[in-house]
Amino acid sequence: MRTLDAIALILVVIGAINWGLIGFFNFNLVDSIFGTMSAFSRIIYALVGIAGLYALSFFGRNRNNDRGEVK
Repeated sequence: MRTLDAIALILVVIGAINWGLIGFFNFNLVDSIFGTMSAFSRIIYALVGIAGLYALSFFGRNRNNDRGEVK
C-alpha cells in the first residue's frame, strides 16, 4: 500500500502546484505541456482528482506511534 500512497501523494502535489501556478500567475502548466483540454491533459486531471479522493483516506488511518507502525 505504501507505493500507492506515494503515487497518490505525488499526483496531489502536482495538482497543488498546478493550482498554485494558476492562482498566482494565471499559468496552467498541464495545459501548456499537453494542450488545452486535450485527451492527455484530461487524463492527467482525472488521475489527480482520483488521487485527491484517495488521499482523503490518509486522514482516517490510525497511526499508533511515531515509528510509522500501522495498527
